Amino acid sequence: MSRMGDVLAGFHAAWEFESDSVLIRYERGIRAPKLFQALGERRVPLDAIAGVTLTRGKRGTVVLRVEPRPGADPLMEAAAGQLKESGDPYRLVLPAEREVLAEYYADELKSLLTESGPAERFLVEPPKGPLSFKAYDGKATFDGRTVNFRWFWTGASSAKWKAGDQTFPVGELSGVEWRSPEVLEGHLRLVRREAGVSAAQADQDPAAVVFGLGYGPVHESLPFAAAVLAAVRTSSPVAAVSAAAPRRDPADIAERIRHLGELHQAGLVTDEEFSVKKAELLAEL
Repeated sequence: MSRMGDVLAGFHAAWEFESDSVLIRYERGIRAPKLFQALGERRVPLDAIAGVTLTRGKRGTVVLRVEPRPGADPLMEAAAGQLKESGDPYRLVLPAEREVLAEYYADELKSLLTESGPAERFLVEPPKGPLSFKAYDGKATFDGRTVNFRWFWTGASSAKWKAGDQTFPVGELSGVEWRSPEVLEGHLRLVRREAGVSAAQADQDPAAVVFGLGYGPVHESLPFAAAVLAAVRTSSPVAAVSAAAPRRDPADIAERIRHLGELHQAGLVTDEEFSVKKAELLAEL
């Protein structure tokens, strides 16, 4: 930019223009979209931007937007076009009286753009970990190397209880499927390199957690999905490594055996499945 360090402040965000990037700082106020609050700030390199637009907005506003290149931002790749307009982190909404100033910055940005088309790698940093969120049927955690699903006995299906809690090293994954919690059948599903995308419903798939009212909100589950996707893209396939599982809380094991017994009594688990799973749980003590 001609004046490095210039700041253009709008509703819920301020953009700082640097010679090689745009630093977006999101407002943390109560009226700001929760996704913006969760992101905090993001630096977008100029080579991650495909274009710039300035349009009229609603109720006396103008909207300055940068268009990220396909494949440049793990957050937008994970979102796959499902974000609502109000939650688009690349939109800066300004009062209409600042249109001339916004137009100046739009023209300045356009003059500096040299890249177009899909990016070969992620150019925008993913959300920082460790990350976690509560889905309807379990808790998902990610430490940068491994994704863990721990099932809730109040929400998980019998299929997931039979499979047990799940651990997925990112090297064994090939992608992430995020379905917004703001639509029906919202979920986060991990795609395994060997198995591919499961045809099972998300509530029956041990590689997926299901969203619901108040569970897996966008501002928690989408940054999680983006962080996992970025880790997957930068990892290399690895063979599954046999390792001793960490010892679990005996009270937790007892609760799981109790719930397994309830499934058995209800006829949802066969005698053989009950015996095998109970033995597996006892072996973790």
